[in-house]
Order: sequence, then structure tokens, then C-alpha cells
Amino acid sequence: MAITLSLVVLFGLVLFFLLRSKTLGYGSAFVAIMFGFFLASTGASGPINQLTHAVIDAASKL
Repeated sequence: MAITLSLVVLFGLVLFFLLRSKTLGYGSAFVAIMFGFFLASTGASGPINQLTHAVIDAASKL
């Protein structure tokens, strides 16, 4: 868990700076994929899924 969490932080920071500097390419796509992969294996995946479902339900009722 500790390794996964640190990889999430690492890939998240790299992705943040790539998006901020508008340097988008194959490398940033790889970073985004790896960030999502490692984020999904942490405890944050449950609340993220619940938030996504709540937003989709709210948008469908508008």
C-alpha cells in the first residue's frame, strides 16, 4: 500500500506539471494512464466511484 500510494503521488505530481506546462504527448499519456492505474488500486477508488455516480445521477435529473 505504501508503494502504491507513493507512486500515485509521484505520477500525480508529474501529470500536474505536464498539464500546467501544456506539454502533452505520448509521455504524458503514459503518465496519465499510470496515475489512473495506481489510483484505482488505492483506497481512494471507492469514494471516486461514488462521487462519479452521484454527479451522473444529478446531471441526469436536470
